Amino acid sequence: MGTGFFGKVLWVNLTEENFKEELLTGDIYRQYLGGYGLGVKLIYENMPANIDPLSANSVFGFFPGLLTGTAAPFSGRYMVAGKSPLTRTWGDSNSGGTFGPEIKRCGYDAIMIKGVANTPKYISIIEDQKKILDASEIWGLDIIETESKMKEKHGKFIKVAGIGQAGEKLSYLSGIANDKGRIAARAGLGAILGSKKLKALVLKGNKKISIHNRENFLELVKIYNESGTNGEPNKLIRSILQNVPRLAKTIRRFRIKFAGPPKMIREIYKSFGTSVANTLSAETNDSPIKNWTGIGMYDFPFKKSKNLSAIEIQKYKIREYGCFSCPVQCGGILKVPEIKLDETLLPEYETCCSFGALLLNHDLFSIFEINDLCNRAAIDTISTGATIAFAMECFENGILTEEDTDGLKLTWGNSKAIVEMVKKIINREGIGDVLADGSRIASEKIGKQSAEYSITSLGSEIAMHNPRVFPSLAFTYNYDPTPGRHTAASIDFVDIGPINKFQKGFKLPKGWRKSEKKKQIGQMLDTSIHQVINSAGLCMFSTLFGPYPFIDLINNFAGWNVSVDELIKIGVRIQTLRQAFNLREGIDIVGNKLPGRVTGHPPDKRGPTKGISVEYKDFYKGYCGEMGWNPENGYPLKETLKDLDLEFVIKDLY
Repeated sequence: MGTGFFGKVLWVNLTEENFKEELLTGDIYRQYLGGYGLGVKLIYENMPANIDPLSANSVFGFFPGLLTGTAAPFSGRYMVAGKSPLTRTWGDSNSGGTFGPEIKRCGYDAIMIKGVANTPKYISIIEDQKKILDASEIWGLDIIETESKMKEKHGKFIKVAGIGQAGEKLSYLSGIANDKGRIAARAGLGAILGSKKLKALVLKGNKKISIHNRENFLELVKIYNESGTNGEPNKLIRSILQNVPRLAKTIRRFRIKFAGPPKMIREIYKSFGTSVANTLSAETNDSPIKNWTGIGMYDFPFKKSKNLSAIEIQKYKIREYGCFSCPVQCGGILKVPEIKLDETLLPEYETCCSFGALLLNHDLFSIFEINDLCNRAAIDTISTGATIAFAMECFENGILTEEDTDGLKLTWGNSKAIVEMVKKIINREGIGDVLADGSRIASEKIGKQSAEYSITSLGSEIAMHNPRVFPSLAFTYNYDPTPGRHTAASIDFVDIGPINKFQKGFKLPKGWRKSEKKKQIGQMLDTSIHQVINSAGLCMFSTLFGPYPFIDLINNFAGWNVSVDELIKIGVRIQTLRQAFNLREGIDIVGNKLPGRVTGHPPDKRGPTKGISVEYKDFYKGYCGEMGWNPENGYPLKETLKDLDLEFVIKDLY
């Protein structure tokens, strides 16, 4: 019987052009699982404090989750991690598709990168043959062109992850893409590969994962997958589901929650993906409007947002698409002949919002074109759209002129100008060079009080969900080790309600919605389980679809006897080490503050969020207490570090 994991990490030194394998003990996996749990352990211990993220001494890694590469439902994710060039904090991002499992097939639980190449290179690991090869023929190509070239050279069954033009040009908005544009997008991690002159990883493995109890593991998978398909919605239910995006006004008027029975939610995601939220979130003011100054029902009303609805997007869908081991398949492949796109990925909600409601743009074809441009260049759509929103507000207030913007009229809703600005940012042309590292750095270059229009947390553009609708998002945006992110743990957010039903034995405190103290305990528990889900390689949406045999899968996979309490402790350990990374870097976590327009200071005078202001600093202090951290400065207490087997952190923080 095996242990599920390989117990082996590959280190690639680009300066010396060599490979080294590091063996890990089973205790490391039980303490950190995989994904960025394993990542924060390896990077913290192998990269000293205050290293420039774009220097040769910067350490970076690719981390499949613990269960990635198996048949476990929703386990197809992998993570990339390092020090963020954008925020100078801990940086991580994840992607789906089929690349993560290929890391496991190559026999590794992580691939770590250090050093810097003299000339552009790519790493090839094909059936145990490891090489660092010349990338001059693919440097300058977008990610789809790169993948095509690599398949011509190495065969059609390889998997590729790499950077596009944005990463090559060291944009702090750049990410790492696989599967023709699936992007680990946030935190500017593509710039790290660009600084190391590493274009891509090309993988083809032949290893099998040795699961401890394969028979039981596969039976659990079978039962779960069958439970999701039994009792599929009838024609009436399907007809109702098809009208969900049209119900935006009704949902706003009656304050209907974004939740429902697991099978209905499953069908909604299967049919529409995250774009189902395009109209709903705009109408309810969950979507930020006009760089966080507008109100959806007035400034981007349904007559405009409906042009970006999932119903309209579905007209161009030619087939479903999903990640490895996903039973829902929420993605899609589109064909848009009007703009000569024969094959492109379905745009996610965050993309549609950041280039739609945030910019008052209701031109769907421009969204399709921008999504394709960003996928190919491997650049974060959230930060890119938000940076353009910053530039538009500067233009509106005379801080930027047409002379500054290379003749572009950056007026709200000007879709042609938005498309051209995206191209300029990708290629660092003209004003695009000023904007390519995000709105905070752009505001420092532009001056003239432009900082007021940069809506970031520690430099990371805030995601496309409103804390006045989901209050704990303010806490998350401000204090999570990866700031400004909607994919970090937030107890009020849409994936949390069903988490009480996700794993048997895991429960949020009864009455947490009405008690601030219980809510702080709940946030600690949610933070913990969120780290565990990420580190296991599961999609964050896995909690939406009802009971999941999470612990049973892990125990049959690894031969462990993990309990719910142990999982919670593992999650606290991972989050505490991510926190310690930032503190060691000198980040003033407690001193951070969100822009007032994000939290309702002053509050809206009309609309769904009328009169709402969100306070989050006292909530953070209570949360710190539950985590075993000092509420006054966020430092983990020495006793906590000892209890979590993190004694090696004490010398850095004390």
